[in-house]
Amino acid sequence: MFDGQSYAWFLNNLARRYGRQEVFLIHDNAAYHKAPEVRDWLSGHGNRFHLCLLPPYSPEFNAIEPVWHHVRMQATHNRYHATEQEFIGVLDGASSSIVRAPAQIRGYLNPFM
Repeated sequence: MFDGQSYAWFLNNLARRYGRQEVFLIHDNAAYHKAPEVRDWLSGHGNRFHLCLLPPYSPEFNAIEPVWHHVRMQATHNRYHATEQEFIGVLDGASSSIVRAPAQIRGYLNPFM
């Protein structure tokens, strides 16, 4: 789960990975995108890191939303999971299935390509 600190850590890794290249980040309205640690980090790296902000309440612009919907329908919708471990295992299985067969979500992503 991301919070401001873990997202700043993620950004540090991006900075190391991409060196002096410009990086464009698409930010939705997740709370961690606006956390003080992230704002501080971006203020020191803003010349290379450019934010593309999605409007509030606009899942149609966020490519991950239909993928989350797919995962929910495959793994969690109308299903009972007795333990947290079982729930995590089912989500992991659905995610692994996408990695093994990405064609199953290609149609969801076509509007974004």
